[in-house]
Amino acid sequence: MLVSLALLLLGALAAVVAPGLMARARWPEREPVVALWVWQCVVAGVLLSFGLSMTLSAAAAWQAVRGHVFAPAPHAVVEAYALAAYGPWSAVIAVLLAFGGVWSATMLVREILRARARRRRGRAELLVRSPLMPGEEPGGGRLVVLEGERPDAWWLPGAAPQLVITTAALGRLKGRQLDAVLAHEQGHARARHDWLLHCSDALATGFPQVPVFAAFRDEMHRLVELAADDVASRRFGRLTIALALVELNEDRGVFGPAPASGAHLPLRVNRLLAPVERLTAGRRLRLTAAAALVPVVPLLVAFVPGLRALG
Repeated sequence: MLVSLALLLLGALAAVVAPGLMARARWPEREPVVALWVWQCVVAGVLLSFGLSMTLSAAAAWQAVRGHVFAPAPHAVVEAYALAAYGPWSAVIAVLLAFGGVWSATMLVREILRARARRRRGRAELLVRSPLMPGEEPGGGRLVVLEGERPDAWWLPGAAPQLVITTAALGRLKGRQLDAVLAHEQGHARARHDWLLHCSDALATGFPQVPVFAAFRDEMHRLVELAADDVASRRFGRLTIALALVELNEDRGVFGPAPASGAHLPLRVNRLLAPVERLTAGRRLRLTAAAALVPVVPLLVAFVPGLRALG
């Protein structure tokens, strides 16, 4: 079988099968950090399969590309890939996959620019609602309190990240609940969850019909919250962060029989109040190692013919 076609089929198979396998698994809620890693490896494997397929197809279609790809390789290695047998469709595959790569990069850049614009608007609004005092420098404190009747708290990323919280939220959060909310948001910042969300949103927006990218986006938004909940619960206890989530969101209708938004919040609270036992360290290690092998598979498929030719 032609290597580029095998890589293309491998990427398509992973893109279709992986979301179903992950949806049936019950361990991601117990180990959200491991699940985040698994999803990243799966998506990396899909993208790597398509990228290697594009490279070999382009090498088969155009001599100039072939000269760059196989420049240091012996003649026997080039012959092992049977590039002459690919036929005219290799150029079509290469162009389509290259377009997909450019489109993905475009969507990512657009998502980053939009996030930066939202961040600038947020900081501008923050300066209007909470003006600096004489002698105070912007971003001088990590906690900013705003007047507001709606209980709310959010993390404002940037060079000087800050937790913004309203006075209504301060009136509701009791004891160490404020510290737990701060720890939750700091968990997002330390793990750079914003980049995961940007990448997943870009892929899902650019390719809405690809199942793995849509599932990747949905799971990233869910799992980063679970991971941040765990960070806060390890420091301040599960009950503390669960009560803080309830206090901040109980007036939004998310705990009713048919929540319009924030559907994951009741599940997060239930998970915190009725925790299940974590996976053993051995199983976490096996899952992590197995996921790391997913991007290795397309590399093996791509390089095995050449390695065999070298003996």
